[in-house]
Amino acid sequence: MTAPLDLSPDATEEEAAAAAERWLHENLPPAWLKAVLDGDREAVAAQRADADGLRAWYAQLGDSGLATPSWPREHGGLGLSADAAGAISDVLLRYSADFDSPAFIGRGLAGPTILLHGTDEQKRRHLPGIRRGEVQWCQLFSEPGAGSDLAALAARAERQEDGTWRVNGQKVWNSYAHFADWAILMARTDPSRPKHRGISYFLVDMRTPGVSPRPLRQMNGDAEFNEVFLDDVVLPEDALLGDLNDGWAVGISTLMQERNGLSGRPGVGPGRGEELARLAARTGTWADPLLRDRLLSYLVEERVLQMTTVRAFVETGTGPVGAEGSIRKLISSWLQEQAGVLAAEADPVGVLGWPAGSGLPSSAYDFLSMKQTAIAGGTSEIQRNIIAERVLGLPKDPDPEKDVPFNQRSRG
Repeated sequence: MTAPLDLSPDATEEEAAAAAERWLHENLPPAWLKAVLDGDREAVAAQRADADGLRAWYAQLGDSGLATPSWPREHGGLGLSADAAGAISDVLLRYSADFDSPAFIGRGLAGPTILLHGTDEQKRRHLPGIRRGEVQWCQLFSEPGAGSDLAALAARAERQEDGTWRVNGQKVWNSYAHFADWAILMARTDPSRPKHRGISYFLVDMRTPGVSPRPLRQMNGDAEFNEVFLDDVVLPEDALLGDLNDGWAVGISTLMQERNGLSGRPGVGPGRGEELARLAARTGTWADPLLRDRLLSYLVEERVLQMTTVRAFVETGTGPVGAEGSIRKLISSWLQEQAGVLAAEADPVGVLGWPAGSGLPSSAYDFLSMKQTAIAGGTSEIQRNIIAERVLGLPKDPDPEKDVPFNQRSRG
């Protein structure tokens, strides 16, 4: 087992970044390190495609504390300030050494929420597997009738005489649920209360009888989303995270982390702008001065978001973030949409057709995926509402049934 990095909790950004870089040079597999230093993206991708090697690397990274630098030392972190932790994240990003996308739900959502609201036993049980990348998590929040209006969720968790919970309901848009080990779940525990005040938050073992994930095929060919059916799922008493009927407050802390994470990791460097420019150069569309101008404008906007994300990470760390997370997510979603359009314009032939039996070209994939971030983690319309209310001070949309018990509302 790798020892935690010997780094003072008072380390500056420069000290943290230097220590992380030294550690990577000493511990990153030689072929991986060489590929990074040579700028060989294909060789880096090949290293990360080795599933066994990647698992071993995640465990080593988690034990070092670099995977969760702002977590308390007693839970495997380094106890660093937000700015020092952000500097480490920047180094990991540059060395392509960080966790992959599925780990975001555990490390970015479940882990911070458990740290904030969990009991000592829940922290001891769940945090090690999250920081070492050994346990995959999914998020069971949205429902067919409760998407943007999440507080209208109808999944029920009823306490039994023996203290356990019996859960019934349906969730949807659950990324990676088909191979997740655990889930974070919001369910209604007291329908006699208004919709925001009768919800509780649970930690669910996805192997529990009655949990049935079903992948949903997306138009870009992926099937990472799922619908999940919960049929008489029995959860232990200690599955409850936070206080009974206080799940909305717990869930909000998760949603703030999600919006923060979906706007990008803290780090300034090459991104989609460079990839789009290379695509245009390869296809010859770089010769179009109007497209070239739009590509350069995109690159500038992307850099601005990256720098804003670093500043926000310094100010908020990994704790709950406010409306600034909605601002950055809104811009990130807009950039993803722009990237999809630009990919189609930079490679018009690749978007319109490709050899039968071959996979989607990256340009077609980007075009078909362009609305993804505008929907995930709260739609762009919801983010605009949050910004309007919490930043601009505009009044909230009227809800005449806000204080009506959930089971007496006309809509459910």
